[in-house]
Amino acid sequence: IEKMTGEQICLIGSGRTDAGVHALAQIANFHIDSKIPLEGFLKGLNSLLPEDIAILSISEAFPDFHSIRNSICKMYCYHILVLYTKSPFWNKRAWLLNRSLDIHSMKTALPPLIGTHDFSAFKASGSNAKTGIRTIYLCEIKPITWEIFPPSGGLHYMFTIAANGFLRYMVRNIVGLLVQIGLGKRPHEDMANVIASMDRSSAGPTAPPQGLYLKQVYYDKSEIPFIINDHRKE
Repeated sequence: IEKMTGEQICLIGSGRTDAGVHALAQIANFHIDSKIPLEGFLKGLNSLLPEDIAILSISEAFPDFHSIRNSICKMYCYHILVLYTKSPFWNKRAWLLNRSLDIHSMKTALPPLIGTHDFSAFKASGSNAKTGIRTIYLCEIKPITWEIFPPSGGLHYMFTIAANGFLRYMVRNIVGLLVQIGLGKRPHEDMANVIASMDRSSAGPTAPPQGLYLKQVYYDKSEIPFIINDHRKE
C-alpha cells in the first residue's frame, strides 16, 4: 500500500492469525489521501503481494470504520483429516491423524459450549485478556467429502465455531479437547467440566495451527441469525 500511495500507512486487521493459521476472509482497514480507482488499486496490490496472499475485494468505508471495534461476530473452521498415509495436499492445511475418531462423542460434547460463559480454561497460558467471558453462537462438527484422498482412503471433518470474540488459542484448545474425546481418551462430559473449571491445565493439548482458518468476520448484527441458520443447512 505504501509503495502504491507513497504514504505512511497504519493497517488495522480484524484479528490476529498465529503462525501457521490461515485466513479465508481477513478484513483490514486503512486511511489514504491518494485518489486511486478501486479496481486499479486491487489489481496493483495483488501484483505486489507474495503468492500466499491475495486481496479478494476492496471498497471505500465510512471514515470511522474500524475492522476490530466494529466486528460483532467471527467464524472459524478447523479441518481434521483421518489418514493412514501421508498427504502432501493437506500437510500444512489440516490436522492429520492416523487414528479413527468417535464423531458421535465429539458432537455430544459440543452443547455446553453454546451461549455466554467464561472460557478462561481455553485461553493461552499467560494471556493478558481482561475477561474470559465470550458468547458462542454456533458450534458444530461434520464430515465433508473431497476427491483427493490417497487410494487408502480417509475421512475429513470440519469443526465450525462462531462467537462475538475469541481468546488467544481458544479455538485450538477447544479442538484439542474435542480430539481427545474423539480418540476415547476423555469422556464427552469433560467439555462442561473444563469450562466450569476455568483452569487452562484441565483442557489438555492445543491443536496444531495448520488446521485453523478464519472463515468470516461479520459487521451487521441483523444478518447473524440468518447467516448461522444458512450455515447449519450446508
